[in-house]
Amino acid sequence: MQHCDTLIVPRWTVPGSPVGDVLEDRAVAVSDGRIREVLPRAEAEGKYQPSVLIERQDHALIPGLVNAHTHAAMTLFRGLADDLPLEAWLHEGIWPAERRWVSAEMVRDGTELAVAEMLRGGVTCFSDQYFFPEIVAEAAADLGMRAVVATPVLDVPSQWAGNASEYLQKGADLVHDPYSDHPLVRTAFAPHSTFALSDASFAELRVVADQLDVRVQIHLHETAAEVEISLRDHGRRPFARLEDAGLVNQSLLAVHGVHLDDTEIHRFAEAGVSVTHCPSSNLKLASGIAPVAKFREAGLNVALGTDGAASNNLLDMFTEMRTAALLAKAASADASAVPAVDALHMATLGGARALGVEHGTGSIEEGKWADLTCVDLGQVNSQPVYDVISQLVYATRADQVSDVWVAGRHQLDQGRYTQIDADGLIARGNEWRERIATTGEI
Repeated sequence: MQHCDTLIVPRWTVPGSPVGDVLEDRAVAVSDGRIREVLPRAEAEGKYQPSVLIERQDHALIPGLVNAHTHAAMTLFRGLADDLPLEAWLHEGIWPAERRWVSAEMVRDGTELAVAEMLRGGVTCFSDQYFFPEIVAEAAADLGMRAVVATPVLDVPSQWAGNASEYLQKGADLVHDPYSDHPLVRTAFAPHSTFALSDASFAELRVVADQLDVRVQIHLHETAAEVEISLRDHGRRPFARLEDAGLVNQSLLAVHGVHLDDTEIHRFAEAGVSVTHCPSSNLKLASGIAPVAKFREAGLNVALGTDGAASNNLLDMFTEMRTAALLAKAASADASAVPAVDALHMATLGGARALGVEHGTGSIEEGKWADLTCVDLGQVNSQPVYDVISQLVYATRADQVSDVWVAGRHQLDQGRYTQIDADGLIARGNEWRERIATTGEI
């Protein structure tokens, strides 16, 4: 018999590729952090001698979920500026809070709290966009979480950098050392939005991103006001400014895309751009409803993201899958728009493709990293099971996640953290609440 580190035997395996497949009585063999083989259970029992055998009756094993857009450290701002439209939320709530409180310490504590929340909900990879990205990367690596850490780029100063050139230089340093070949952490650039950078800064960004061969992600066409401001100040829509800067290509990830028109959608599709849909955040900030059905019809790769906990207020990808599917149906008056299988794809392999990590994660395939999530479908709200994927999207809560592996490391074992001190993280979060609340300042 052959040795493997872990043999996982669920009732159902949903590999994610081919899209829509559901396999019964399969086993997944894991060695050295990677998926060694997916094979029938009976065959696996005769072939492998595992160090650890994991059997999960009435569970579905799925690819680890990919949260393709968040601001992890903002867990510490959860609930600070609720019930405001985006511009007021930013100018009156979040930006003043960031000016007062953002620091390396805050980013570390907030990111760790976010990682714990995401792991508990079955997320194995997240894309982050925030200040002190080196701290985000360090926290993700220390906690064993896969991450694409994007350096923010703005023209305005912050506690981390003084201008666009300095943001770019610090981001370039992060690309080279120590994450040029890290097994868990990738890097990117994240200009905040078109209203946060000049044309000259976009030109500089393009040169640096091309030289370093790293991806770019940006909040784009999130609100109608953003489009109006761009037309007023630049005489062009935000999309046009990106295209003029040479940034509309397959390395671009456009976040939100709520107010893209048909021409822009088709241009994105032609260029190979991906879009991250953040339905709960868009609803809460009244930004609008992204035309996801049109994205899919045009051939765009669509990912899902939670956005930050300050605008969601959850980092729950099961909620995002359900909300994305339901919104698309209502917005297009078509009940077949974004079926459950597409919503799950957006939260797994679609997200991995958007982040440029699809060759290593996003589906349960031989040779990929063992980034895996096991979900208990034996609970009353998920019974009876006629269609596994429909149950995962429409009837599953994040607390039904029983087990999570990242690169073969068992991070959540029957609902219990194996590597994380959750009580300690909660205590630190409460210390921040006391610190922020007692000053009377946000």
